[in-house]
Amino acid sequence: MTDDRPVPLDEYPVHQVPLSMKYVATGDRNAYDRCIFHVLDHEGRALLILGLGVYPNLGVIDAYATLRLGDTLHAVRASDALREDSRTELTVGPLRILVERPLREFVLSCAADPGDPDGLSYEINWTADFPALWEPHHLQRRGGRLTLEGRRFVQAGHCDGWIRVGGRELPVQGWTGTRDRSWGVRPVPGEEGGRFAEEHPTEGFHWIWCPVRFEDSFLMVIVQEDADGHRSLNDATLVRPGHRDRQLGWPQPEITYRPGTRHPERALVRLGDLRKPMELEVEVLTSSPLALGAGYPPADDWQHGTWQGRDWMDRRAYDLTEPHPRAAFGVTDHAARFRLDGRLGHGIFEHGSFGRHDPSGFTGFDSVAP
Repeated sequence: MTDDRPVPLDEYPVHQVPLSMKYVATGDRNAYDRCIFHVLDHEGRALLILGLGVYPNLGVIDAYATLRLGDTLHAVRASDALREDSRTELTVGPLRILVERPLREFVLSCAADPGDPDGLSYEINWTADFPALWEPHHLQRRGGRLTLEGRRFVQAGHCDGWIRVGGRELPVQGWTGTRDRSWGVRPVPGEEGGRFAEEHPTEGFHWIWCPVRFEDSFLMVIVQEDADGHRSLNDATLVRPGHRDRQLGWPQPEITYRPGTRHPERALVRLGDLRKPMELEVEVLTSSPLALGAGYPPADDWQHGTWQGRDWMDRRAYDLTEPHPRAAFGVTDHAARFRLDGRLGHGIFEHGSFGRHDPSGFTGFDSVAP
């Protein structure tokens, strides 16, 4: 008996190479295909982040959800063996993403835990307000080794539904939603070190990923810089239905950090083409470190793509008044209020800055704002 059979997705004319959709065209262990959704109110009371990923060459599918509410981060994580229907049935444990209409409507849900009625559960309708936008092709190398290559798109919309936790129900009505889809290769824990890691150590990393939903438009800003300020990723695009996307040049961010940290409290991003310079004002409302609960590095309790065994599921809560040193060396998603050219908007100011960054005055991994 063989398990090399067609899978359900092979019924559809979606093939890019002469292989079953069970396989990917690369043998790289770090091949991935995943998504992230953000759901946020406009006062900074709640920030829900959730995602799901498939790791075909590791045989793993996993998902997570985190809710920042007050000073507590509630988390649900699940992982399992990759199934033949995992590309069409986006479900892991209690977590599910239902694609009602591709690029338009989604139902995001987390089933309640029968043994913990106060645990996190939700059901949210995520509806796109603007067309999806391609992000720049993302490439990273260490020496001669390709470590990351991702194709990504981003989108903004609105959300309705409910969230339950701790005996409370939060009605979700007209909250802002953003989402990101990406696939390619991206490091999964367990990668070997070797010569390139030894001869090309990471000196510094500075990152801004910023999707903003306004009533009549959607703005996307991306900045990635090396230790010396060399920019390896750059984009600023304004999406308006019925109009050609407007390119807003080379973003110039100025971030005000909380003293003694690299935690942003506000920022000003200068945008605009030669015709009309613009300023994007950023006011951080609440924050959720992706290294806590969401599985992003350098999390020490679970990371994406790692094999946890079949039917693994974990629920926990993090007290954000306590120190979490690892979170300072990972990316944090900040729910934020934005102002641009008279418009008021809401979205995510995702930021990570660790190691040396000459433009910001950071001299090393232990350097913080004065």
